[in-house]
Amino acid sequence: MQQMPYQPLACALYDEIEIACLHSYDLAIELISGATLEGQALTTETSADKQEFLIIRTADDKVRVRLDQLQAITALTPGASFKRIEMNKPDSSS
Repeated sequence: MQQMPYQPLACALYDEIEIACLHSYDLAIELISGATLEGQALTTETSADKQEFLIIRTADDKVRVRLDQLQAITALTPGASFKRIEMNKPDSSS
């Protein structure tokens, strides 16, 4: 199965992810596939072909999540600057 072309996040959403990494927030992550992850936000990275990723540390490993695959993130860390952020996806029915 071929992955869809990367769709960059809005800058405001990317900023919230950067804040989560800066403060090492514990996150509950929901993917558009329906899968869920929990882990500590570590950093973001951009691949050579301009895809952006969130790197989290789970109980078992480090996981690289492509940002346009995020459905929502919930901060589990007390006092975090956000509670839950839902990623708004453009309509892809065209």
